Amino acid sequence: MLNFLWGGMILIGIIYGAINGTMSQVNTAAIESAREAVTLCITMLGVMGLWLGMMEVARASGIMERLTKALQPFLYFLFPNIPKGHRSLEPISVNLISNLLGLGWAATPAGLAAMEELAILEGERGNPEYLPESGNAPVSPGKRQGDTGKGRGTNPLAAGRKTGRAASNEMCTFLILNISSLQLIPVNMIAYRQQYGSVNPAGIIVPAIVATFVSTAVAVIYCKIMDRKQ
Repeated sequence: MLNFLWGGMILIGIIYGAINGTMSQVNTAAIESAREAVTLCITMLGVMGLWLGMMEVARASGIMERLTKALQPFLYFLFPNIPKGHRSLEPISVNLISNLLGLGWAATPAGLAAMEELAILEGERGNPEYLPESGNAPVSPGKRQGDTGKGRGTNPLAAGRKTGRAASNEMCTFLILNISSLQLIPVNMIAYRQQYGSVNPAGIIVPAIVATFVSTAVAVIYCKIMDRKQ
């Protein structure tokens, strides 16, 4: 859908420029925009390398592990139906911490891993929508305890599953938290503002904290209300 929207806007701009005789301005703007895009990518690459390197240092030094443990009471409050010590809690923690620091690049792989583990959890709960027809319950990249590799017949529960999958409460809550995304250091916005000549690039920090705190608080309240309605 986005491809059609962007393609349509580009086509409308070209047609408008051709009708009004401003194709030279259109060509100039296209070239300048391409140059700015490359410059911005180089800038963001440096910022990304810096912060991802700091994340790796934090992981190696045990800071991430301590932060994950500190987040556990909050996670158990948000996800009361996830068993304590479940594998999904670690990538969820990494995702939330990455978003907290404004590191969307680091948050994305952890978010995908968390969703995969939550899907596995649904299969372990016996949800037929998450049981493959081959009869093998979904497994994470690491081999599960007690997995012998057997049981490769047709799964009677999976045979009658729906065509599509319905997201679980935990998946919806996790997605909403990612959308609201509380951030203490909006690295992306600071880099963008610096790139385009802002006098005070870091001036966005306080407004960003307030805005994302409100959005996250509303998201948590909404999720808890919807959980009670289930």
